[in-house]
Amino acid sequence: MTAEEIYRHGLERIPAGTLGELAAEAVQPWVTVTPASLLDVLTVFRDDPALAFECLDCLTVTDIMDEGQMEVVYHLYSYKHQHLFVVKSRTGRDEPQVPSVTGLWPAADWYEREQYDMFGVRFTGHPNLTRLFLPDEWVGHPMRLDWKEGETALGIPTSRPDPLVKKDAEAGGGADA
Repeated sequence: MTAEEIYRHGLERIPAGTLGELAAEAVQPWVTVTPASLLDVLTVFRDDPALAFECLDCLTVTDIMDEGQMEVVYHLYSYKHQHLFVVKSRTGRDEPQVPSVTGLWPAADWYEREQYDMFGVRFTGHPNLTRLFLPDEWVGHPMRLDWKEGETALGIPTSRPDPLVKKDAEAGGGADA
């Protein structure tokens, strides 16, 4: 199916006004849905035999700081029909949250934990929403556009001296010599 066919098929099975406009011109065509309708839409996309998006290929987050939003992006793929589609859902940046899709695709477990760790998006209903990469003591979410790296992290310096600066000084001057 083409992106337009997938979209039209979804429109026939999902309540009116649930799907946003189709971005058909995108390299990977996408549609937006609200967090409140996200699980219903994704369930139709997974369970409808004509769509059969049995694979959550990727789940990412985009920080849209200037709009005060986080955008959660679901890349869906159907092995049966060999088609792909992207669903996006925006949430506020101050307390970002969307429902977990681990009940639809178990692979979402680690995807959601990664995005929680890096961006701070809460996936409500997730069975184990804990940090995946960073220690529990870590403060903040380093992929947010406004995150500032401190001089130390967990008591360890976050930068090191440039070894070339020291060698230049010992050699008597560096580039100007």
